[in-house]
Amino acid sequence: MRKWIILLVLLLMVGGGLYYVTFGYFSDGTRVGSLVKLSRRGYVFKTFEGQLQVGGMTDGTGSFSSSTWDFSVDENNEPVVNLLNQAMKTGQRVSLHYEEKFFQLSWNGDTKYFVVSVELIPLPVVRPPSYALPPAPVVADTAAAKKP
Repeated sequence: MRKWIILLVLLLMVGGGLYYVTFGYFSDGTRVGSLVKLSRRGYVFKTFEGQLQVGGMTDGTGSFSSSTWDFSVDENNEPVVNLLNQAMKTGQRVSLHYEEKFFQLSWNGDTKYFVVSVELIPLPVVRPPSYALPPAPVVADTAAAKKP
């Protein structure tokens, strides 16, 4: 009887460890950029795979550099997919909150990075430049200056 309890405890520990490695994550963060692509992929288990164009100024040189970042989205996470599709249509920049998994598993998507929430960054309001008019000339009162 004792060996069955030890075996059961051992199996529960191994099962719990596998569950944690499969569904848990060890890192999370946020990335900001413009969406380049979003596609639904998979033979049996469908996920959305996307690319984010991340760019900015380089240190001190003033030149512009950019890179792409690949991510996955669970097919059942409809609010995130809808916001990503809206951003693709309007060209808005997005802030993606993601979780990094321990391993890239074939049924979980093509990457270790799973996006769990999206924030659309509003487009800047472009206003035409306003030109200030010079002040109107002031008419001098010459009558007050001519006192006898």
